[in-house]
Amino acid sequence: MHIWVDADACPGVIKDILFRSAERTGYPLTLVANQFLRVPSFPHVRMIQVPGGFDEADKYIVANVQAGELVITADIPLAADVVARDAHALSPRGELYGKENIRELLDMRNFMDTLRSSGMETGGPPKFSTADRQAFANRLDGLLRKTARR
Repeated sequence: MHIWVDADACPGVIKDILFRSAERTGYPLTLVANQFLRVPSFPHVRMIQVPGGFDEADKYIVANVQAGELVITADIPLAADVVARDAHALSPRGELYGKENIRELLDMRNFMDTLRSSGMETGGPPKFSTADRQAFANRLDGLLRKTARR
């Protein structure tokens, strides 16, 4: 399974978990970002730097992800595009996006975006926590084990 990371906003602790998983499993791991990122020198880990600009990393990922692969992203529109391509999408907080929940999540995201653009203060996401990190690690491990059994 190839793992893609929308890396510009991905927390460092999540990248570290992904590096360890890639080293342990040998699955290819590709981080895509607008800026250069340091990655370990494992043969199956690479970093793709895309041009600066709105959603350039997202566009690259959508153009290259294949069915059955995994994308790590907090970006719900990107997750929706990934799910439409029959790939898996996982948030850094451990939420798995799929055909059964992506429409509702996308609708809620668009609704909140409309509220924000009308001047309403909606707050932001809660601070990234140890529980979020653990939820991500557990969900990732489950997905990787399931893939290895196939």
